[in-house]
Amino acid sequence: MGKKQKQSAGLLMYRGSGDALEVFLVHPGGPFFASKNEGVWTLPKGEYKDGEGPLDAAKREFHEETGFRAEGPFQGLGSIQQKSGKVVTAWAFAGDCDPALLVSNTCQIKWPPRSDQRITIPEVDRGAWFNLEQAAIFIREEQLPFLRHFPRLIVLPAK
Repeated sequence: MGKKQKQSAGLLMYRGSGDALEVFLVHPGGPFFASKNEGVWTLPKGEYKDGEGPLDAAKREFHEETGFRAEGPFQGLGSIQQKSGKVVTAWAFAGDCDPALLVSNTCQIKWPPRSDQRITIPEVDRGAWFNLEQAAIFIREEQLPFLRHFPRLIVLPAK
């Protein structure tokens, strides 16, 4: 049997509309990303736990990585495959938060690479609001389809 493909789920919080539309992205924590900025931000996301549905995983991960609660309704943004092979499924939702109040859970990594030393880092070290043009510069390239698909969803009239 082949190795099971890793799957993650995430949420893209947005506020405003039209030219004032902004999305909330997070910056990965740890020394590897400390000096990287453009092309490394992401929507809060993480892997499913056993028996957990994708939207439940996305809401849990959003809270774990930011300390903020996500309230629906949630609009599906589809799935993308990252360079690592991991498949990420995402939803958008309207909300607001103060990035200065972000509190992330922590994880352990080997650092420096290829050593036996381990350090504890925050999964996310900061969050920020971006207009869509800025977000396209700062978000991971593989996640750009979420930004491209997203504005069409929120301008649809309610049924």
